[in-house]
Amino acid sequence: MIKIVPKMKIFKILLDEKGIKPTYQRLKILEYISENTKNHPTAEMIYEKLSKDIPTMSLTTVYNTLNSFLEKGLVSPVTITGTEIRYDFNTSSHHHFLCKECGKIIDISVECPFSEGEKSISGHKIEEIHGYFKGICADCLVKMRTKVKDQSSGPYFKNSAKISSSRMEKIKAGKDKIIL
Repeated sequence: MIKIVPKMKIFKILLDEKGIKPTYQRLKILEYISENTKNHPTAEMIYEKLSKDIPTMSLTTVYNTLNSFLEKGLVSPVTITGTEIRYDFNTSSHHHFLCKECGKIIDISVECPFSEGEKSISGHKIEEIHGYFKGICADCLVKMRTKVKDQSSGPYFKNSAKISSSRMEKIKAGKDKIIL
């Protein structure tokens, strides 16, 4: 028989095993990070969200808790932007993709011989691996395509689509003009 254990009980055990006192605030911070693996939250994001339900929580508490989690290996830092630290519940070696449009940081799967097994290169011992990619995420690409499609059906484009091929030839020859 499979026993279902509540998530908070698992987090309490996890904190106890790491020697961190499992306070309510620490449990909620760990829960938030575990539930927000798609956006890799900053300390400020965590504080902004949790302080609404826990008004006694301070930003200092969030930072101190995150530092404890980092020291004990419960979370990993993601510093892809160079201007902020984001926190990742997935502590295994993996790569990230930063969307330059919306700012979302996404876990991606890329085969890397150094993250899989090889732990040295040219005689140097590898202790950490950070693989970052930057571009435009799939969601933003869809939004951009939709926006371009919507704009191409706007009034200016509709009128230009009605220009006959004979009139277009006159325009090209400089014998006619398009007035917008």
